Amino acid sequence: MTIHVLFENEDLFAVEKPEGISTVFERCKEVGCLVQSLRDITGLPLMPVHRLDKAVSGAVVFAKHPRAHRILNLMFDRREVHKTYAAVVHGIIEDRRGVIDKPIRQFGSGRMGVDEIRGKESITRFETVKSDSQYTWVKLMPDTGRRHQLRVHMYSIGRPIVGDPMYGDRSVQSGYPRLMLHSQCIEFSWNGEALQIASPIPETFL
Repeated sequence: MTIHVLFENEDLFAVEKPEGISTVFERCKEVGCLVQSLRDITGLPLMPVHRLDKAVSGAVVFAKHPRAHRILNLMFDRREVHKTYAAVVHGIIEDRRGVIDKPIRQFGSGRMGVDEIRGKESITRFETVKSDSQYTWVKLMPDTGRRHQLRVHMYSIGRPIVGDPMYGDRSVQSGYPRLMLHSQCIEFSWNGEALQIASPIPETFL
């Protein structure tokens, strides 16, 4: 596997995750994952602080040592890390920008969904980039980090992300080569320095 390093210092290691590989081990530990591949390649004891779904590509950050791991975890918990995703969704989004504020919980078999009563707070901001008669290119900025949050929120407003095998009409979604969701930028402050870790849109996404 070719690794594209996006940023590195004495505390952090950020790479561009390809689609189709898990960030961390799934149920079957015989199946490879990104963090183990990086440990094998770099020899570093890298520790994940967030994760991308297997089908999602883009920027992901790891800690190099326990202290950095603790600090980053706190920053994510305090919402001091700002993430921007690029997505292509089915249909036209008329609003130039907006906020989706719908609680989410797990419903079984790994599927998440909106539940106004039992769900956990889930907030996603969005900005439309361009659209045509069938699709809208949109920037998604999650304020919270629930599992499948962006995928569920777009599905909940009738604009599922293109190529999503779990949310949307499967007969339609199966006709696309990948989930059109990419972690484009991660921003936060580290030791007084403003970091902006960006991942270019991959050819498979275009």
